[in-house]
Amino acid sequence: MLDRLNQAMEHIEAHLDQRIEVSDLARITVTSEYHFRRLFSSLAGMPLSEYVRRRRLTVAAAAVLAGEPTLLEIAIRYGYTSGEAFARAFRAVHGIGPGEARRTGAALSAQPRLSFRLTVEGNSTMRYRIVEKEAFRVVGKKARVPLIYQGVNPHIVEHIQSIPAETMLRIVGLSDQDPQGVVSATVRLSDGFEEGGDLDYYHAVVTTAGTEPPGDLDVLECPAGTWAVFENTGPFPQALQQMWGDVAAQWIPSNPYEYRPGPEILRTRASEDEPAHSDAQLWIPVARTRV
Repeated sequence: MLDRLNQAMEHIEAHLDQRIEVSDLARITVTSEYHFRRLFSSLAGMPLSEYVRRRRLTVAAAAVLAGEPTLLEIAIRYGYTSGEAFARAFRAVHGIGPGEARRTGAALSAQPRLSFRLTVEGNSTMRYRIVEKEAFRVVGKKARVPLIYQGVNPHIVEHIQSIPAETMLRIVGLSDQDPQGVVSATVRLSDGFEEGGDLDYYHAVVTTAGTEPPGDLDVLECPAGTWAVFENTGPFPQALQQMWGDVAAQWIPSNPYEYRPGPEILRTRASEDEPAHSDAQLWIPVARTRV
């Protein structure tokens, strides 16, 4: 997988002055487009589109400083339809416009080329199982919140606290399958994993498809499919967030599964052995790869 990811990076470099199709990158890595976008964003810390934009403007900046023919020609070469559009994008990355950069020789920002290498850590064992699950529903109360990687998400806390106790009792009563009880289900609304990106967050339960829930509750339909279920115990939310990162950075690249569309479902309970810790169970929708 690492070799294929690096081949995809080479493809991007060779086509910065052309249209880069995600389908071509997915074909190089023998994955789906959805999986490639998610895997890239998890490993790189930015969406694929942002990386390509920054690499183009880094290479374009070199052309600007080299005094190549005209700024409009450089703009068109790197996919901008006008000098004004190029200047806006250039300023957003470098802090000054291309004309000023050419005149003053000012210091500019650069997005280095990405390459992926194996880092052997081996400091933890990931407990997981693969579950084939029939279609089901996530039923509860939904809110749109920003993605926050570290620490407690105050927007989620506010949403949970806003749900009346009577409503939560009705939601809990609908739970009829694994994972049992109250869960958190998140649906990412953008291709990337950037901090601050929008999520649809459900404080909810998992229930049988076809069961009609009360009309005041939000429903997310989940088709039949494969789920990778991970478990760990540790301080909340640090251990959970570490597990989420390990799935993307370690488990996915080294196992014959890829992401598929669907919610990520989390079940947490206070640890019986350590009050400050939680037992977490993370359900990730996956599909077995073709190779």
